[in-house]
Amino acid sequence: MHSAVGRFEDFAQVVGVKKPGGHGCWCTAYRDSRVPNDDRPAYMRDECSSEPGPGVIAYVDGAPAGWCSVAPRSTYRRLMHSRTLPFVDERDAWSVVCFVVRGGYRGRGMMLPLLEGAVAHAAAHGAEVVEGYPVQVDAGERVDVISGYVGTSRLFERAGFHVAAPTTGRSGGRPRVVVRRELA
Repeated sequence: MHSAVGRFEDFAQVVGVKKPGGHGCWCTAYRDSRVPNDDRPAYMRDECSSEPGPGVIAYVDGAPAGWCSVAPRSTYRRLMHSRTLPFVDERDAWSVVCFVVRGGYRGRGMMLPLLEGAVAHAAAHGAEVVEGYPVQVDAGERVDVISGYVGTSRLFERAGFHVAAPTTGRSGGRPRVVVRRELA
């Protein structure tokens, strides 16, 4: 697991849009959805150019295979103005907002190492608390990619998080919760 700082090309291999003329999130939806589609790669190149960076990248046999976006909540414009994902307290928690695993690497259990890497990255940069906004799922229940990009409550619980607050948010029609893990 590595910070995305200085690794924009690897980030782009995991998150970037492959088809010519295609548009995608480029992990800007939570950071600043006002960034025009054509400017998103440059925006994220800039985010990858300095500490603490926009997240962590997982590698398999030296190839970039997965991504987890993690940064202080205050750096995510969408979270700061959210009407559905509440603030738990006044601290600037580090927020885990999305996961991406490249095709060919899915189904290999990469989400938990990505989340653990995100927590370690936040801790290394002085975070007191890390939170996420996953979909709530029951034991044995599976989620699709549309719902699962935010992670599942089971995933976060396996990484030592606890449910801190309900939300009115939904992903793929499923309810979301605020989960937290204290670091300090």
